[in-house]
Amino acid sequence: MNARPQRLSLSLPKKAIFTLPDAHEVDIECQSGAVWITIDHDRRDIVLNPGEHFRSDSHERALVAALEPSCVRFSAKRLSVAVAQEAPRPAASPWRLWLHGMSPA
Repeated sequence: MNARPQRLSLSLPKKAIFTLPDAHEVDIECQSGAVWITIDHDRRDIVLNPGEHFRSDSHERALVAALEPSCVRFSAKRLSVAVAQEAPRPAASPWRLWLHGMSPA
């Protein structure tokens, strides 16, 4: 099976937090604004400005917080396969957006 990459572009208002339950091999690109990425069990804090991107190699949750109004693009090849393998569960989006607070803790 040769799955095409899935892409999701979001405009995030300031202080919005977008959750990736599994950030493994998801490319996160800041198209405008600035975003802060924090990954569970990872000491790094990643800040992306326009034109910058980040890809995680761990199967951990990532929180993408808008430091200012921002446009972010997410892309990954594995999303369509992962959703198809979870057939017993109702089809749910692998993406979650929180529109409140900045603190991931």
